[in-house]
Amino acid sequence: MSTATVTARPGAVLADLLPASRVRDVALVLGGAALTGLAAQLSVQVPGSPVPVTGQTFAALLVGTTLGARRGFLSLALYAVAGIAGVPWFAGGTSGAGVSFGYILGMLLASAAVGALARRGADRSPLRMAGAMVLGEAVIYAVGVPYLALSAHMSASQAVAAGLVPFLIGDAVKAALAMGALPTAWKLVGKR
Repeated sequence: MSTATVTARPGAVLADLLPASRVRDVALVLGGAALTGLAAQLSVQVPGSPVPVTGQTFAALLVGTTLGARRGFLSLALYAVAGIAGVPWFAGGTSGAGVSFGYILGMLLASAAVGALARRGADRSPLRMAGAMVLGEAVIYAVGVPYLALSAHMSASQAVAAGLVPFLIGDAVKAALAMGALPTAWKLVGKR
């Protein structure tokens, strides 16, 4: 099957351009988990917040959009389970279920949501990609902020102040990067 045929096929994500096999799917899931673990090491502590700024949210959303909902979810599930089991690949080389683990749970759901949107073409235009990224970030916060409030014994307003507000500018930058990267990747593939 030619690349042009795969590109035009409705419901395709970038990972579908690779020859289909179970080995491919396993490698993509493992690679998605590893990419997220590596991106989590890009970690900067935020003053007054137990939640650091990391690259893992961007990686999780990128994994979901490039792999699709099922493989994206499985990648993030593997990432979460391995981290709970002791693999030190959460933010800053940590493992276990700390106060920011809710964000990881949110990433599981967000990767599936953006993956489903990518299968509907959201990764092919900057505007639709922006919408998918905003939705993905909203899902992450919808799970992460309440988890932070409960696990760190914070009020809702304290959790929003410590676990949402400081990250909005960085998330806008991540969304802008994705808005350019994924539609550009599809255009480059279409030219081959």
